[in-house]
Amino acid sequence: MSGKKDIDPASDLAEEDDEQALPELEMEEAPAGTLAAGRTVIARFVKLAPAAPGVYRMIDAKGEVLYVGKAKSIKKRLASYARPTGYDARIARMISATVSLEFVTTATETEALLLEANLIKRLRPRFNVLLRDDKSFPYILITSDHWAPQILKHRGARTRSGRYYGPFASAGAVNRTINALQRAFLLRSCSDSFFEARTRPCLLYQIKRCAAPCTGEIDFAGYGELVREAHEFLSGRSRSVQKELAEAMDKASEALDFEHAAVYRDRLSALSAIQSHQGINPRSIEEADVFAVHQAGGYTCVEVFFFRTGQNWGNRAYFPKADRALGAGEVLEAFLAQFYDDKPPPRLILVSHEFAERDLLAQALSAKSERKVEVAVPQRGERKELVTHALSNAREALARKLADTQSQQRLLDALRETFSLPHSPRRIEVYDNSHIAGTNAVGAMVVAGPEGFRKNQYRKFNIRSQDLTPGDDYGMMREVLQRRFKRLLEEAPRPRPEEAMAAEGNGGIRLDEEQPWPDLVLIDGGQGQLKAATETLATLGVTDVPMVAIAKGPDRDAGRETFFMAGKSPFKLPPRDPLLYFIERLRDEAHRFAIGSHRARRKKDIREAGLQEIPGIGPTRKRALLRHFGTVKAIERASLPDLAQVPGINAETARKIYEFFHEQAVR
Repeated sequence: MSGKKDIDPASDLAEEDDEQALPELEMEEAPAGTLAAGRTVIARFVKLAPAAPGVYRMIDAKGEVLYVGKAKSIKKRLASYARPTGYDARIARMISATVSLEFVTTATETEALLLEANLIKRLRPRFNVLLRDDKSFPYILITSDHWAPQILKHRGARTRSGRYYGPFASAGAVNRTINALQRAFLLRSCSDSFFEARTRPCLLYQIKRCAAPCTGEIDFAGYGELVREAHEFLSGRSRSVQKELAEAMDKASEALDFEHAAVYRDRLSALSAIQSHQGINPRSIEEADVFAVHQAGGYTCVEVFFFRTGQNWGNRAYFPKADRALGAGEVLEAFLAQFYDDKPPPRLILVSHEFAERDLLAQALSAKSERKVEVAVPQRGERKELVTHALSNAREALARKLADTQSQQRLLDALRETFSLPHSPRRIEVYDNSHIAGTNAVGAMVVAGPEGFRKNQYRKFNIRSQDLTPGDDYGMMREVLQRRFKRLLEEAPRPRPEEAMAAEGNGGIRLDEEQPWPDLVLIDGGQGQLKAATETLATLGVTDVPMVAIAKGPDRDAGRETFFMAGKSPFKLPPRDPLLYFIERLRDEAHRFAIGSHRARRKKDIREAGLQEIPGIGPTRKRALLRHFGTVKAIERASLPDLAQVPGINAETARKIYEFFHEQAVR
């Protein structure tokens, strides 16, 4: 994470030696882009650098940040980069590309570590270890702003009053837990507006997943007791809750009240189901995160397990972007600082590998969370067992990743052969449009590469042109491609073919590095879409990007697609060819993303315009619907039988309303 370890895994003594060497840092001018030139640039900045803790940024000729590092003394650290020898090939490449530096001082090295992690996540320098897929973790929230608290999944800022439980490793883990908790404690999951509009219990009551406080099927005191039990269970006192339910079941059985005894039995069964899904549960650890690192094949996997209230709340595998020369401890150190940049740390963090600044990280996390945080490398006992278990999962996850990567690379090689590409594509862009009779038109671009879909690269384009004929797919495609490639030319000018070949030959382009220009463009459509796309890019001067149009088969049958390329006759792939399935998956992902973007825009317009767009809905029926459901969003979620219960809404009108919000034939 810090420049010190990258140069020499050594210590402040090395920095003192560098300081003594400062007067000798004057160097002659050297050709730009060479190691000598980079050292000369750094030597100049050493004179200006403060001898204080802080963060420095190394910047290339394009103004992009190459590397962010922190140091106890910025001056000493930068001086170590200006030495003539003592660093590996990765650091040499970084120094060679450096044309400028920036630095920010901090009061302490602890503050520098936190600032470094924040800047790395924000700037994503290519020579740092980068945490990928850094979505916020989901929590379970039991609200406290209503007399009948609601249980729901929550992400983001904790703005709503209530008690939060988590983090959970994934949305799936939260959803499974909430479903089981509903069976065990019968808490409502509906919104407040839906709750207030109920006149009879909904389906969840019928399938015994809600106590239906909305219609008085349970009184305030009884529902409050269910909420208390749920809090007890999620707070780690699950055994006392199970004991209470077992005693209540026995008491009901002795009183021959078998109906209530069956309810308690089902609730106990639901609690057992939650615990069985949790797998390993620590006996002596109340709260901890466990991190294990495994490296193989040039990749690194970091497996994370979350333990809260003595329960296992899931695990997740991360594959950070890191130079192959970095060891497991170095990757883990950089990963942890970024991981907790926007998350509250637990009191205990267990790790599989030792790293140089473990104590400093613990101090930084303690200062940030305002409570003591321990970062430990366990050697024995239950803590060691948890780390070993996480390490086993990391090993398995990386094996699956490598298998998927090899399979993906074979498919990319097949793409190269089939479409006569100069090399296997590292970046594939797929385009599609979505609209209904030209309204709420949206263009979509999805991106894929050797490691699968790159969802952080997806883009949507709201069609702006006022001159388009409604439903003009060719015109929409022209607008999307013109906007995309015009901006690309401004932000990352296309290198000349000879420059690209020279860079690749010199190792300047790596397969695992992200690049802005596509090696292949796929378009959902036929010969017409291909012609429109080719002409659009030609007007921008882009003529060397391979393009393929994919036309659906007769009756839109998957597996019978026709492919169109400029200068080649249309052709098809064998029906069960793995490459065909791969291309279909790319096209279907673009279609899914386009439809999702279109529907989001359409729903927003519907909410803004009200319900007048629905045939047969006038002011009177609109008022009746809103009086019954409360909001347009609740109407959108309502089932056909619920819609038919509204006064003045007959079965046919209910069907029209339902189909309006759940249309199936979106282009």
